[in-house]
Amino acid sequence: MTTLLGRFKQRLRRFAQKPGSADLTPYRKLLDEVNEQAERVGKLSDEELTAAAAKLRDKADFGRPELVEVCALGREAADRALDLRPFDVQILGALGLLEGHVVEMATGEGKTLSGAIAAAGFALRGDQVHVVSVNDYLAQRDAEWMGPLYELLGVKVGWINQSSKPEERRAAYQAEVMYASVSEIGFDVLRDRLATDEADLIVPKPRVALVDEADSVLVDEARVPLVLAGSTAGPAVDPALADLVKRLRRDLHFEIDDEERNVYLTGAGSELVERALGGIDLYSDEHVSTTLSKVNVALHAQVLLHRDVDYIVRDGKVHLINDTRGRIAKLQRWPDGLQAAVEAKENVATTDAGEVLDSITVQALLSRYPTVCGMTGTAVAVAEQLRDFYQLEVLVIPPNVETIREDEASRLYLTLEQKEAAIVAEIKEVHGTGRPILVGTLDVAESERLSRKLGEAGLECVVLNAKNDAEEAAIIADAGSYQRITVSTQMAGRGTDIRLGGHESTDRERIAELGGLYVIGTGRHSSSRLDDQLRGRAGRQGDPGGSVFFSSLQDDLVTQYVPDHDEPAEVDEDGRVTDTGTLHTVEHAQRVAEGVHLEIHRNTWRYNKLIEHQRQLLLEYRDKLLRTDLAWTELSERKPDKAHEIKDLDDDVKVNAARLIALHHLDQRWSDHLTFLTDLREGIHLRALARQNPLDEFHREAIPAYHKIIPDAWDEAEETFAKVEIDADGAHLAEAGVQRPNTTWTYLVNDNPFSSGLEETFKGLVKLVRRR
Repeated sequence: MTTLLGRFKQRLRRFAQKPGSADLTPYRKLLDEVNEQAERVGKLSDEELTAAAAKLRDKADFGRPELVEVCALGREAADRALDLRPFDVQILGALGLLEGHVVEMATGEGKTLSGAIAAAGFALRGDQVHVVSVNDYLAQRDAEWMGPLYELLGVKVGWINQSSKPEERRAAYQAEVMYASVSEIGFDVLRDRLATDEADLIVPKPRVALVDEADSVLVDEARVPLVLAGSTAGPAVDPALADLVKRLRRDLHFEIDDEERNVYLTGAGSELVERALGGIDLYSDEHVSTTLSKVNVALHAQVLLHRDVDYIVRDGKVHLINDTRGRIAKLQRWPDGLQAAVEAKENVATTDAGEVLDSITVQALLSRYPTVCGMTGTAVAVAEQLRDFYQLEVLVIPPNVETIREDEASRLYLTLEQKEAAIVAEIKEVHGTGRPILVGTLDVAESERLSRKLGEAGLECVVLNAKNDAEEAAIIADAGSYQRITVSTQMAGRGTDIRLGGHESTDRERIAELGGLYVIGTGRHSSSRLDDQLRGRAGRQGDPGGSVFFSSLQDDLVTQYVPDHDEPAEVDEDGRVTDTGTLHTVEHAQRVAEGVHLEIHRNTWRYNKLIEHQRQLLLEYRDKLLRTDLAWTELSERKPDKAHEIKDLDDDVKVNAARLIALHHLDQRWSDHLTFLTDLREGIHLRALARQNPLDEFHREAIPAYHKIIPDAWDEAEETFAKVEIDADGAHLAEAGVQRPNTTWTYLVNDNPFSSGLEETFKGLVKLVRRR
C-alpha cells in the first residue's frame, strides 16, 4: 500500500511539474533488470568481471542495456572489493545520476557508494568524471575508500587537495575519475587561464561533474567568486584607524540599519574622526574616495563583523567561518580592504589582496560541464533553483528502511535568555536517561556560550565548531554514544554518519530502546534545508531518533526578516509562547529569508551571465594566441621594421616572444576590465533613482568596454614589441617594464556581508511583507 501511494505521489508531482518531479517509475523497471542479472554476474571471476566492464568501453551507444550492466557489475564489484553490497535504493540513486539528475537520498543511505558506481559508469561510457566534493578531506577519503571498487572495474581514479603539486595535479586530471573540492578545481581552471605555454595547461576539457552535497555547492555557494591574484603593492592599512573607530559610540557617532547590514557615520562621528585625523575634511575631493572609504571599512569591520560568529582568530590569522557548514572557510577572505581592516582590528599581520587577475563563480565553473548531476539529502527544497540555473531535475529516492524519527513541534520563547534556559533544562532531563544528544547551534559563539551554561549545570559536553574542526570526524562518529552530549555548529557536509552506540556501535540496542539520538536545534536557520540536514542526523537507516527546535522572538532570523511581528497573546511563566498566531512567526521569517536569497541569486546571476559570456569569448581568443602563431603574425604586420630587425632569429624564439607580449597585455586588459565591472556594479543600483533599469545600464556600459579590450591590448603589445630587446634568449620583457606577477595565489571572496545596494533593495522588501 505504501509503495502504491508513493508511486501515485510521484506521478502527481510529475503531472504538476512540481519540485522533485523526475519520475522514479522507469528507474524501478531498470532496477528489476539489474536484480535479474545478479546471479549471472555473481558467477564471474574477478578477472571476468573486469573484462565485462572493459567491453562496455567499446559500445557505440550507451543505452538501457548498458545502464543495467554497469549497475549490475558495480553492485558485484562493491560487494567484493568493499564488502558493501548496495541496496536497491543505492542502485536507483546510481541510475538517477547516470541519467543526469540531482538525486535526493536521506542521510546514511549510502550516497558515496551510489556516486562511485555512477562515476564508474560515466568513465566506462568514455567520459572523464570530476566528483566534486565540499572539502579536501572528503575528496581524499572517498577516492581512497572507493579505490578498490574502481580498480575491480578497471577504472583509474585520482584525487587532489590544497597541497597537491603541479605534477600530482596533472596525473590526477588524467585519471578517468578524479575527486576534488570545488575550490581546487576552480583554482586550477584559473591558473590555466594565465598559462603562457601550452605544456603548462593542467585541466582537461570538462565532461561530467558529479557533485556531492549538491544543494550546498550548486545553490549555497553558487555566487561565491574564486579569485586568482598576483603580487602587487596594495595600500597599507593604517592601524590607527582601527583604534579610532573603537572609540566611536553607537547612536552618537554612528548608526546601524534595521537589518544590521550597514553602518553610517553621524555628523558627530564625522567631526570626531576629522579632529582625530588632524582637522581634515572627510568629504573633500582629496579624502572622500580615500580616507572616508578607509574609515567606513574600518567601522564595518569593528561593528558588523563579530569574532566567533563571522570569523575566528587562530595562529595569528583571521579565518572566516562558512555559515552553511559551521567550519573554517579555507582560503576564503573578504574583498575591498575589509579583510585587512578585520586583521587590523584583531591586531594580527595583514595579508595583501594583490591585483585580481581573474575570477570565476562556482556557478559559472560548474556550468562549463556538459553533464552535471549530483546527490544530497535535501534537494527538493532547492528544486526550483536547480531547474532555473542548471536545468536539473530532482529524483527523490525513498529510504531503504522507513524513517521512524519523531520530529516534535518547534518551541518558541520570548527572549534569547529564556530559550537557552529551556534548552539547558531539556538537555538535563533527556541526559538523565542516558540518551545521546546532538545540539546544533548557529555559530561558534553560541556553541561556546551553551557549553559554559551546560558546565554550570553540571553537564559535560563535547564541542565541535570551527575552532576544532580537525577533530570533527572522531567527534561526530561518537556522537551516538551512551550519555554523550555533543554541541556542534552547522552539520551540513560533515561527511560522517552518527551510529547509535558510537563508531563501534557499543550499547546500540540500549540506546535504541531509549529512543535513539536526540537532536536539538538552538534556532532555525535561514533555510529550511539546513534544519532538515540537522534533523536528518537522527533516525539513520531506520534507527529510532527524535528532534526538536527551539527559537525565540529575539533570534536574528525573526528580527531581520519579520521585525514588525505581532506581540504574542499567550506566554507561559517560563517565557514559552503558546498562541498559534505567533508560533507561525518563525516559519514565516524563514520563508521570507529563502525568498530574499533566491531573488538575490537570480539578480546576481543576471549580471554574472554577461561577465561569463565576455570571459568565454576572451578565453577563446586567448587560446588562439596560446596555441598558434597569431601573435607573431599580427605584431610583425604592425611593426615590419622590428620583424625585419630580428629576422635571423629562430622562428620559435620570435613566435614565443610575440606570444608572451600579446598574452601579457591581453591578460592585463582583462584584469582592468574586471576592476571596472566591479566598480560599475557597486553603484549601478543608484540608476534606479533616475528611473533607469540598472541591469540595462550595466549592459550599456559593460559591452562597449569589453569591445575595447582586444584592440587596446594589441596597441599596447605593439608598443612593447617595438621597444623590447629580443635575442636568441627570447624577449627581455622585464627590462622593458613588462613583467607578469612572479607570485600568484588563490582565494574565495565571501560575498560582501553588507551586500550591494541591489541586495539592500531586496532586503528592504522584507519590511513590506506581513504575516498572512
